[in-house]
Amino acid sequence: MCEVQRIASRFDEGAIERLATLIADTRERGGRLFVLGVGASAANASQAVEEFRRNAGIESYSPACEEGQASALEGWLKTSRLRPSDTVLVLSTGASGDANIDAAVGYTKKVGASIGGILGRDGGFAATVADVCVLIPVINAEHATPHSEAFQSIIWHLLVCHPVLKRAEKKWDSVRPCDVLSRPSPWTRMAS
Repeated sequence: MCEVQRIASRFDEGAIERLATLIADTRERGGRLFVLGVGASAANASQAVEEFRRNAGIESYSPACEEGQASALEGWLKTSRLRPSDTVLVLSTGASGDANIDAAVGYTKKVGASIGGILGRDGGFAATVADVCVLIPVINAEHATPHSEAFQSIIWHLLVCHPVLKRAEKKWDSVRPCDVLSRPSPWTRMAS
């Protein structure tokens, strides 16, 4: 069995269910969702926000920052007036204690907002204080970071499609294959 299959077979499905419920509860109480990541996890966070807004109907944001800025995410949350009705979702490979993520999580805890995580390795500080945490199993330590980054995307896609969160059909999920095949290709029109 390949590493990807082994990781997928070891997920705590209950944690994914609890994370979906946490985010749905946030939406229902009028809270906002802040998705935090640094490096490649920031790219995942940015895309996740678009999906949560469009498909789950939850007000969502992804602060942008550069690696090495120890308090940029915390500052972003302060400026956004993070409140107890909000949820912070942390995407991290858990490769090292990221001071930026740790400061933002510490501030979130202080405010009393909910904390969720999709985390690699042992999850670091975020895993110790999160209300709900999905840990991405480590099968091969040499591949822990790329596996974590890839599975972050899979998990947040599962979340936005979860019955307790999903509000809208994803664009391509609502198109029947025969509809797509019966339309002339835009490339064909351009060539004529």
